[in-house]
Amino acid sequence: MIALAAGIAILVSSEFLPAGVLPTMARDLGISEGTAGLAVAATAIAGAATAPTIAMVFPRMDRRTLLVGLLVAAAVANLAVAVAPGFVVLLLGRLVLGAAIAGYWSFAFAVGTYASPGRDHVISTSIALGVTGATIVGLPLGSLLADGPGWRWGFGAATVLSLVSAAALARALPPVPAHPAAGLTMMRQALRNPLLVAGVVVLVVVVLGNFVAYPFIRIAIAETSPGAGMWMLALWGVGGLFGNLAAGRFSHRLRAVVTVAPLLLAGGLVLTVLAESTPVMALAMLVWGFGFNMVPVGTQLWVTRVEPDRTESALALQVTAFQVAITLGAALGGAVLDEYGVGRVLLIGAIGAAVAAAGFGALRVPRS
Repeated sequence: MIALAAGIAILVSSEFLPAGVLPTMARDLGISEGTAGLAVAATAIAGAATAPTIAMVFPRMDRRTLLVGLLVAAAVANLAVAVAPGFVVLLLGRLVLGAAIAGYWSFAFAVGTYASPGRDHVISTSIALGVTGATIVGLPLGSLLADGPGWRWGFGAATVLSLVSAAALARALPPVPAHPAAGLTMMRQALRNPLLVAGVVVLVVVVLGNFVAYPFIRIAIAETSPGAGMWMLALWGVGGLFGNLAAGRFSHRLRAVVTVAPLLLAGGLVLTVLAESTPVMALAMLVWGFGFNMVPVGTQLWVTRVEPDRTESALALQVTAFQVAITLGAALGGAVLDEYGVGRVLLIGAIGAAVAAAGFGALRVPRS
């Protein structure tokens, strides 16, 4: 569980590292901040294409070998970004990273439950804690590096850590054979479940609500609390830590978890808009982080409960929903930011989150 969580932590740190270094990266590459936000969108585009198809490309490959290979691919991608002479090379690296993240996230839960059966909520929470660890440590550290030696150092560190994580996973994880029915047939059967499809659509809405705003979080912070970007990002991560734990703790009430989480996200985004002082902004970061970081744990358990016999495909669809929403959100947020400013971006995100809360509230959850 520790090895799996460490792998997802470094991958997610790499995915969202541009959010912590966005202004500096944009200036260095000679592009607008809205365009620089596409560094997040490019990763998500590749992820959206990879998540539902990787089991079809590697239907029989041992899942331990596959996860280790994906971490090595992430190391290559981060190295490309660290030395990128221009935005095109950076985008190519980010596309490779997106494929690595989507593949790893699609298989990590199933691999964890194979290695440690009967502990689904613990596995899900552990993986999500890896994500939160990335936000608590990775993003503030990236922000600190951007203000100091330079944003490229963050991606250089991510290269090294990806390789270390690959070695640790290869050592800690037992061989994990592929599911006998893995591939296109399993995905087709999962897509025939209308409740699963409806939940995935609502998940797109809530994640879009977050990622319309999240790539530009440091810009929002700077309007009220200039110079406090690193600490505010850390508070967002601390809120996320408790959000992860809360979602796992109340996993027996999944309908409440997946409904309350978007409501808290909407509240955090609205607070960020209204904040006129550093203490209020700090509270906004905590609420925003808490609400959004309940979503990965809650929805991971939700899709596996809705489709218990085809969890690999259900989780691939969950990851696809995340990546599609990140793509659309970052692109929409960048366009709105350049035209109307960060306040409008945050309000659009809050509306999306509120709509998703209503959607999840209307969907039944099968008993475990």
